Parts: sequence; structure tokens; C-alpha cells
Amino acid sequence: MKSGADEATVPALLNTILESLDDSKAEEITTINIQGKSTIGDYIVVASGRSHRHVGAVADYLLRDLKKTGHGSVKIEGMPSCDWVLLDAGDVIIHIFRPEVREFYNLEKIWQVSSPDEEKPSQ
Repeated sequence: MKSGADEATVPALLNTILESLDDSKAEEITTINIQGKSTIGDYIVVASGRSHRHVGAVADYLLRDLKKTGHGSVKIEGMPSCDWVLLDAGDVIIHIFRPEVREFYNLEKIWQVSSPDEEKPSQ
């Protein structure tokens, strides 16, 4: 856990994020568990918006929902262009992409690579 939050708040935070993304019609929502793989957080959530305007609206809606639930200290990057908006909610990092940009960066592939321990052949 990055932010020092107790373990009970991380699932609640993740649930708030996923519900908000679903309510704002974000597409292809993917949750990646990075516990033990990185110290930047516990989860990465990747979602797509249909256009620049939709990506911006999804990010705005998510920010409002996070503030309503007491997670107001979110850092945000990328709002001016809305090709890729990143929201850092501490234990959960959210990436909202236009489909072409998401395909180009392919974060799911980067983060779902197995760890060196998982790649060792069994004997």
C-alpha cells in the first residue's frame, strides 16, 4: 500500500473507481493487481473513452466521485489533451485512454508480464 491507508479502504477505493467508470460508460475496464510487483500502488485500472470529450468527462466524473467518498487528494495528469488521463489515487492508479492511444502504449501487457519467479521452469 502506497498511501499508508489501512487494508479495508483499498477495496472500497477500488470499488468506487470501478463503479464510477462503469456509470460514466467507460469501455474495456481492466484492473491489474500490482501488489508485490511495484511500490507505486496496489492496483492499476485501465479504461477507454470513445473520444477526447468522453475521456475528459469520465475523468471529471471519477474525480467528483472520489471527492464525494473522501478520496479527494487525487493527482491528475493529461486533462488538457484528453488522449491519456492519469489519476493517482494513492493505492490505485487510473489510466483513461482514447482507444488508439491505449493500443499504442498497451499498459496491460507491460504490467501483466509474469515475475521472474513465475518464469522459472519446474523441474
